[in-house]
Amino acid sequence: MSTTSISAALCSFAAVWLLLGRPTATRRLDRLLAPKPSSLGHLHDLRSRLEQLKRQRNLPALWRTSVIELCDGMAAELAAGRTPDDAFTTSASVLDPPVSAALLETRPPPLERLAEQRGAEGLRLLAACWRVGSERGGTLAAVLDGLAAALRDEEAQRQEVTVQLAGPRATARLLAALPLVGLAMAAAMGARPLGFLFGTLPGLACLLTGVALNLAGLYWTRRMARSAHSA
Repeated sequence: MSTTSISAALCSFAAVWLLLGRPTATRRLDRLLAPKPSSLGHLHDLRSRLEQLKRQRNLPALWRTSVIELCDGMAAELAAGRTPDDAFTTSASVLDPPVSAALLETRPPPLERLAEQRGAEGLRLLAACWRVGSERGGTLAAVLDGLAAALRDEEAQRQEVTVQLAGPRATARLLAALPLVGLAMAAAMGARPLGFLFGTLPGLACLLTGVALNLAGLYWTRRMARSAHSA
């Protein structure tokens, strides 16, 4: 058989394999590389839990912003001649879904129950203004406008305090981690600090005292930060 015939036969075999064999191999490879449904379900559940934790952590700030927007919206609606109930419904319906659903489910005027949540304290002032000026739309609009301005100033002050406390909080976390760094350095130098701390009475006393002082410092720093926020 000549070289030309052999080359033609090889080319024909390659063409047939590409047309018939490659899709089967590709499908097998896709099945091997495709993630299992159970893995996708676990990843989806983990992502949902992380998003839920994030929403819960940011919920107080969301409530504070939403209460300000609610007061602004109600003031504008009342100034346009709407009734307080209509102004509340219209303004609450355009807020973020969690806040909007909670407000529309509660319905005015019993807003004090929602005001017990962190960040929703302004609803208590809104309910008080509602009781006082529910019969006079124009007066209530002016009062809500002033309430929104006061809440906005309070939120700006809160943000400024948070920025000012960022440095001390970072320093406190760093100081709390320094004992671990010291233990690692001592172990690298061959001093065997864990044997001293857990194997001898003086070491155990030093360990308990250091942990107690460290926790007390973290608690004191957190308490000062909370006091600065509430001031």
